[in-house]
Amino acid sequence: MFSSVLVANRGEIALRVMRTCARLGIRTVAVYSDADARSPHVRAADAAVRLGPGPAAESYLRGDLVIEAALATGAEAIHPGYGFLAENASFAEAVLAAGLAWVGPPPAAMRALGDKSRAKALAIANDVPVLPGFHDEGATDDVLAAAAPGVGFPLLVKASAGGGGRGMRLVRDPGELPSAVAAARREAQAAFGDDRLLLERYVERPRHVEIQLLGDEAGTLVHLGERECSIQRRHQKLVEESPSPALTPAIRAAMGEAALRLARAAGYANAGTCEFLLDERGAFFFLEVNARLQVEHPVTEAVTGLDLVEQQLRVAAGEPLGFGQGDVRLDGHAIEVRVVAEDAAAGFLPAIGRITAFAIPDGVRVDTGVEAGTVVSPFYDSLVAKVIAHGPDRGTAIDRLADALDELRLDGVASNLDLLAAVLAEPAFRAGDLHTGFLEEHRLVEGLRAVPPEAIAAAAAVRSLPPVRPATDASEPAMATPWAAGRPWRLAGVGEPSWWLAGGSRVRAAVDVDGAEGVARVARIAVGDAAFVVRRTDDGTGDATLRLGDRVVGVRPSTGRRLVDTVLVDGRAHRVRPAPPPSREARVDVALAGGAIAAPMPGRIVRIHVGPGELVEATQPLLVLEAMKMEHVIEAPSAGRVARLLVAVGDQVASGAPLATMADDTPAPEPATATPNEEPER
Repeated sequence: MFSSVLVANRGEIALRVMRTCARLGIRTVAVYSDADARSPHVRAADAAVRLGPGPAAESYLRGDLVIEAALATGAEAIHPGYGFLAENASFAEAVLAAGLAWVGPPPAAMRALGDKSRAKALAIANDVPVLPGFHDEGATDDVLAAAAPGVGFPLLVKASAGGGGRGMRLVRDPGELPSAVAAARREAQAAFGDDRLLLERYVERPRHVEIQLLGDEAGTLVHLGERECSIQRRHQKLVEESPSPALTPAIRAAMGEAALRLARAAGYANAGTCEFLLDERGAFFFLEVNARLQVEHPVTEAVTGLDLVEQQLRVAAGEPLGFGQGDVRLDGHAIEVRVVAEDAAAGFLPAIGRITAFAIPDGVRVDTGVEAGTVVSPFYDSLVAKVIAHGPDRGTAIDRLADALDELRLDGVASNLDLLAAVLAEPAFRAGDLHTGFLEEHRLVEGLRAVPPEAIAAAAAVRSLPPVRPATDASEPAMATPWAAGRPWRLAGVGEPSWWLAGGSRVRAAVDVDGAEGVARVARIAVGDAAFVVRRTDDGTGDATLRLGDRVVGVRPSTGRRLVDTVLVDGRAHRVRPAPPPSREARVDVALAGGAIAAPMPGRIVRIHVGPGELVEATQPLLVLEAMKMEHVIEAPSAGRVARLLVAVGDQVASGAPLATMADDTPAPEPATATPNEEPER
């Protein structure tokens, strides 16, 4: 076994690898960018080396600097984690050429399987079913356009290199193809440094099921069962579980054997994942191989009892696997959710800012690379934490995970916690009826936007008004009990405003309490433009009951570690949670003077669709901003004329920087020159 390992990554996966190394007595070396200089993974390592500025291209993607750091610190091996250099065969070869061990598959296998076009050709040659498509390497835009009718619509334009849903676009109509190809090329180039594309037939309502592979350098190769990863947004996974509720023993065996055939043909060793689509008839089709450790590997660890990072290290050190396919056992059920910094209700817009509070629940596994005070940067993926629950059966795992999401506290940045909770609560999810369009079919994002102001008002009232204590005898009137109030109270007058998280958005409730019989009994609460007169009528022994005008609303208040209030309005339950006021750092003011349209986050301008003087319709694309490894379309807020463009393609802009002005001829602010890494010291 190695005595020292450099972890060529950041965040939660760097810490995950370091935990196993610490347990095995292996010294660890961290690498970091300027944006991560104070990150937990830097402190957790025994040594740390700076690579460069915040942008990944100048730091984590600099393989030469990573190798230099390993040699300078006496590391014997490099573990790449996932992303960045993990599937870069040239980097793996350079690691080996430098006399270091590579904790990953052989470079030749990476080349054979890491490129989607080559992998599909190898799959076809080994009787692994694939979807109809066009996989020729280096195809130009014109060649792709000519091939598309033969593939059939709808189809997917996909990057040949890399994964994670980047460089991927769904095309339902031939007229959409040119813009989809252009966008996919840009995103693939930015994410992987490779803009080659392929076309693939799109399957409606498919499941995404993958097989975990593990092998040693002596030729022993096993699979560790499957993971279902069908709950996705933008072709990126949000919820993963093992085993899949859809697989029969026969399908599991056939899918596992297909994955092993392909891996053996490529000479695979170490950890990897073979991904498939499963249609509604039970037929499966090969998608790609991720020649690395997957983000969702913890669910496989939970049901197999194996530490996959330990297995990776032992295989890389030349040790045999030590077990065969017959020794693999699956115990119970595990589910993982990805908590990401984004506003799901606002089109999954990534969020940046400083995390002001972060507390993890008990009874589940939480893999994270953040803490209170961590700044969510625009340079990297928006993943904040992974929460993994394990139970003897699927229902128990879901219940444990749902409770954990109610207890997890994440303040300072927007997150998808409410969306994840909505997925777990959806009856179709409980029934195991999953597919990659699950969020859209069940309108879960629309449900987040539909939290009524009554729900916010009721939650605010529970903490503003004490419950009514029952009379002890017929002669004693019932009265409110201030000692049972969930927050400071006043005899009369204006109470303090409160903030609530609902549907991922922070909402302000202005509370004005009235005094009656010596204590507060009634509150007037304003939520946006809506105003309510609220009276609390319960005795505090159970869920709260409130009267909002003529309507009766029930509230299950948060208690103990549980942070979420469940509010029942007109028979529908809504999740809201108390929140601190929005931090100044996390706020982005996009309402600039002069009719300017502002950048919602720091990023780089990669495309401009319009010119000065051009007439546009509401929601028409104006510019494309690249941030957090994704492209974000900036749309016209209303119909009008573009007065000025304040940026050019290639410009790096700060959060809130003016990008363009609409036609009111008011002088616009000067274009911002700040770059995203100018985070002020606080």
